[in-house]
Amino acid sequence: MGRIILSTESGADLPVSLAINYNIQVIPMHVIMDGQDYLDGHLPVQEIYEYYDRTKKIPSTSATNVHEYQEFFKKIRTEYPDSVIIHVGYTSKASVSFQNALLAAEDEENIYLLDALNVTGGLAAVVMYAAALLEKEPDIAPAHLLERIESKIPKSRLAFLPGSLDFLRAGGRVSNMAYLGGALLKIKPCIELVEGKLVSTKKYHGKMSKVAEKLLLDYLQQYDIDRQQIYFIYSIGLSDTVKQRINEVAHEMGFEQSMWIEAGAMISTHSGPGGFGIAGIEM
Repeated sequence: MGRIILSTESGADLPVSLAINYNIQVIPMHVIMDGQDYLDGHLPVQEIYEYYDRTKKIPSTSATNVHEYQEFFKKIRTEYPDSVIIHVGYTSKASVSFQNALLAAEDEENIYLLDALNVTGGLAAVVMYAAALLEKEPDIAPAHLLERIESKIPKSRLAFLPGSLDFLRAGGRVSNMAYLGGALLKIKPCIELVEGKLVSTKKYHGKMSKVAEKLLLDYLQQYDIDRQQIYFIYSIGLSDTVKQRINEVAHEMGFEQSMWIEAGAMISTHSGPGGFGIAGIEM
């Protein structure tokens, strides 16, 4: 049996450097803007913001289809004959992408699919856990690796503050009345993954420079996150001052490593500029 190859979707927002370093194969999802279909990761996020400024609309997003998955898995097998593919997928509760992956792999051998029930940094945290474990134990049995990954999926925690209610309203995620009230009170809804579904769990009031730190402290009080690694997600427009303060708090709270992940098109389409999120895995 050949080597284990990890794969995931672009909705993990996995930095290219990490994907290359750990040989993680990434398949793009889709963004549709002005009637044109773009592969996620190939459309600069700034163009999404410029599109909204021009039209007051946001692009739509769509899943990777079955044929694309078939070609994706075929390409991996061509490059790595006899490989075992472990695909850690974008939550099935928010996209049909995982279901399409299942359909593409149903007649294939040695392709295992795990629904991470998470997105962006929460998905990336699970993928990177698997990658680090595989690097540490390159001869680990696929069944054992799958078991270890599955045990971490329910422990991956993501919390995200959109940078702008404008984008949530444009996408139909808040009503005009809620938008007006939120804008007047400077409310920022916290979005979390609950059983794989994106849910607004609480509300923060004020500027991002204040509420980002409050979110981090609340998050760490709620979840006993492994102090070896924490991930911070940002959409373009988040100030360097906020990032610096968040890094200081993470250091003060005993984290050995922190990593900033730029939100790609899938998340940025809904969060708007200046969004901030946190992801990590519970002990």
